Amino acid sequence: MSILGKFPILEFDPDRQAFIEPGRVIEPIDIAARCVICFFKEVVDRLANNGELKIITELRCEYGIIPIYEMDFQGEKIAVFNPLIGAPSATALLEEVIALGCSKFIACGGAGVLKKDIAVGHLIIPVSAIRDEGTSYHYLPPTREIEANIHAVNTIENVLNRHDIKYLTAKTWTTDAFYRETREKVELRKSEGCVTVEMECSTFFAVSQFRGVTFGQILYGGDDLSGNEWDGRKWVDRKDIRESIFKLAAECCLEL
Repeated sequence: MSILGKFPILEFDPDRQAFIEPGRVIEPIDIAARCVICFFKEVVDRLANNGELKIITELRCEYGIIPIYEMDFQGEKIAVFNPLIGAPSATALLEEVIALGCSKFIACGGAGVLKKDIAVGHLIIPVSAIRDEGTSYHYLPPTREIEANIHAVNTIENVLNRHDIKYLTAKTWTTDAFYRETREKVELRKSEGCVTVEMECSTFFAVSQFRGVTFGQILYGGDDLSGNEWDGRKWVDRKDIRESIFKLAAECCLEL
């Protein structure tokens, strides 16, 4: 049966075997089942420089070498890596780390906010995502939205509640093109219930469902797209927030 569709992005092929399967080209190693995907490169670098992370293997791409670290956290071992930026790069690395042997993931990163009252640093747990990117359509049939893993969401909520940390559970908008977040698109996504915009979440959800692993994500409120003009709010400079979120992600990961 032909998979030919009106648009190439909608030509989903349910065949689970691709020409390049991560599990065939990457050998599994002795690695922790639990893994934190941390978008905050300066946090990962600082922990590595302080000796809190040790490299257990390396992945290679045209960008260069991607270290895969191991960390002792609360008496348990977890894996840690930085996934670069954007759905294609981030999910390719997720695929490879799954092939190495990890199966329980918590990602931590930032997101633009579509509601002005979400302060910089306020935590958001995405429970669903608008699939306005391309990568997820190669893993699951076309749908407008995709749901998060409920166990992962509940685990994150339990940890944040235990620490009395305020958060939102909400829908996010995942897009490939942050330079094409137009006013009309922002208003459309707001009308659909999105409170954040980022570049990887819907694809993380799709890959984890396809590969049968557990994945959840913690976002924090970053730049503001809710008004007539973009406001960067110096969100990438909030080093204390970013390190705290990493530690929360690691705690959540242990409880998956």
